[in-house]
Amino acid sequence: MHTRVTGIAVRRGRMLLLDQDTEGPRRWSLPGGKVEGGETLAGALRREMLEETGLDIEVGPLLYVCDVTAAGVVHITFEVAVTGARIGDIADGSDTRPIRGVEWVGLDDLPGRGFSERFVRLAKADWPGAGTYMGPKSNIGL
Repeated sequence: MHTRVTGIAVRRGRMLLLDQDTEGPRRWSLPGGKVEGGETLAGALRREMLEETGLDIEVGPLLYVCDVTAAGVVHITFEVAVTGARIGDIADGSDTRPIRGVEWVGLDDLPGRGFSERFVRLAKADWPGAGTYMGPKSNIGL
């Protein structure tokens, strides 16, 4: 089992997403990745966000924890605030799945990017029940 951290940045009704193949049929995902040995969750998320988006972030509150049992992954998602740098300064070869682009996507456009209606409702409601265990990944609709 390994740990994966992701960050949700929302500003002006738009969420930061990666155009990148996922383990499922979606090709859009939240920025983040695997926590390496000796890293804190916040440290891993700051590193992954910088590598994948070119942005510096501040890690905010825990939004949810879920598990992907088939892949042996505990998935931990935090709210993040962008604090600096420039979108698109992506570290070359930093990810096992190539990143085609980084984009701010309107919350209403998330279903067209493969996110469930439940995920969109939670995002629009500002994550009620934040900091809770959501069970299997399918419960949140990722």
